[in-house]
Amino acid sequence: MSLAARLDGRFGVSSAGSTLGREALGGLTTFVSMAYIAVVNPVILSAAGMPREDAILATIASAAFATILMGVAANLPVALAPGMGLNAFFAYTICREHQIAWQTGLGLLAIVALAFFALTLGGVRRSIVEAVPKSLRLASPVGIGLFIALIGFQQSGVVVGDPATLVTLGDLRGAPTLLALGGLATTLVLMARGIRAAVFWGMLATAVGGALAGLLPSGAPWVELPHGRLPGREIDLSGALRLDLLPLGVVLLFFAVFDALGTLFAVGTEARLVDAEGRFPRLGAALVVDAVGALAGACIGTSSVTCYIESATGVSVGARTGFASVVTGSCFLAALFLVPVVSAVAAGMPAGGRTLYPVTAPALVVVGVLMARPAAQIDWSDVTEAVPAFLTFALMPATFSISHGLAAGFVSHAGMKLAAGRARESHWLTYAIALLFVWRYLWLG
Repeated sequence: MSLAARLDGRFGVSSAGSTLGREALGGLTTFVSMAYIAVVNPVILSAAGMPREDAILATIASAAFATILMGVAANLPVALAPGMGLNAFFAYTICREHQIAWQTGLGLLAIVALAFFALTLGGVRRSIVEAVPKSLRLASPVGIGLFIALIGFQQSGVVVGDPATLVTLGDLRGAPTLLALGGLATTLVLMARGIRAAVFWGMLATAVGGALAGLLPSGAPWVELPHGRLPGREIDLSGALRLDLLPLGVVLLFFAVFDALGTLFAVGTEARLVDAEGRFPRLGAALVVDAVGALAGACIGTSSVTCYIESATGVSVGARTGFASVVTGSCFLAALFLVPVVSAVAAGMPAGGRTLYPVTAPALVVVGVLMARPAAQIDWSDVTEAVPAFLTFALMPATFSISHGLAAGFVSHAGMKLAAGRARESHWLTYAIALLFVWRYLWLG
């Protein structure tokens, strides 16, 4: 039996109405659509103090492992990588705001991933998702999107600090800022033209422009054997076993529980894997892989790994089986040999006493735009749903903290349902989480 026949039989390619060529194209398309994470994630993790080169290695290795595992174990065309939003929460809230060493932060991620894995095996993960108010599930990605976009504007020099107004418009004439604005414009034009993987191509065009203008470091080899130190080797599990870290763990678990479900159902529906009754036959296996990926990501040394909605781009060109994920994961493995290029693209540029990241900053702004789309689904006519949603996504960028926004959402949702005499519309878990946040702010400071 030929290799092609074995692969077809192993992944059920023909029975899924696909071909190996179509699956390979789908896998490559997904990789190109999400390859930006190999550059963007290390920039965010470096804000927590993690060495950027080590973060690049961990980002690529964790994405390769989890994506191939999804293809082999769950036979689904779904790729995984460190999640946007989760990386910002790790770097800016856990490590910087709470002044927790990134090694301890990785320990907290690993502990939450174990709890997440237990919930998945116990079959209660979906029940928890359904218990969380829909308005908060919709508002959370919107708030994270605004938060990430603010980071992008800050890292491009478009927004700067001001003692009178907190923030103001930066100097748009500086070379790094002009490069970032050009990259943003290029990416938006590509998106308007319906170009797939516009974020990747926009970032590539910005990097080429920066190199031609002499703004990016040059002279390094393009290809190099993988080397370096995985940050996970320094993980601090014992340091993460602190009572004051419990609210942060709850927030991490909150995102871990419902992030993958939304992505899996979106991609599964596009791939016609969800039946008319809303059943997803391979959902259980996919959730187990997602949980294992999150745990592996922490042990390797990166923020939580989760399913990527960009997988839908591969599905849209024909991917239907896990062979596409194996192709995507293999592309990430190949990217391990391109770490010097990734490092050069992710390098910051000094500007006025600050370090700007004009190549990656436009990607953050665009990702923020994409994450804000669920705002249209919020029920703005019901004040008990609209106010918690608004406070959730308004306070995340305003306080530069994802957890503060989420806390405001849970506390206000519980309070407004009680005030309106509609307490039964909110699940007991919402009240429990609200009380936990009240305890955190009143007693822990």
